[in-house]
Amino acid sequence: QVQLVESGGGLVQAGGSLRLSCAASGSIFSISAMGWYRQTQRELVATINSGGSTNYADSVKGRFTISRDNAKNTVFLQMNNLKPEDTGIYYCNAYATPYGDYSHHNYWGQGTQVTVSS
Repeated sequence: QVQLVESGGGLVQAGGSLRLSCAASGSIFSISAMGWYRQTQRELVATINSGGSTNYADSVKGRFTISRDNAKNTVFLQMNNLKPEDTGIYYCNAYATPYGDYSHHNYWGQGTQVTVSS
């Protein structure tokens, strides 16, 4: 019902930057929050709600910026001053309501690899 497709991962040296994108598609009535999580444990990296309020993990504050294009159901993660410990698989998440449904559900992308070399 709702599909998330991520892009923008890759290999970068420490101190470099990457920009992740995630586009939601399908039968979407509304999306409440979107965000990025890291690793299989799904550690929170950053989230943003439909009003633009953001939340960040302490480890990325001041370096990462999450933004959202509500009209295109797309969320971005600008990652600056990357560190080797930022390495991992980044998963996009959307808390969304499909058409014909009256509940929000969590949807996940397939993940995109970010590797930061020292």
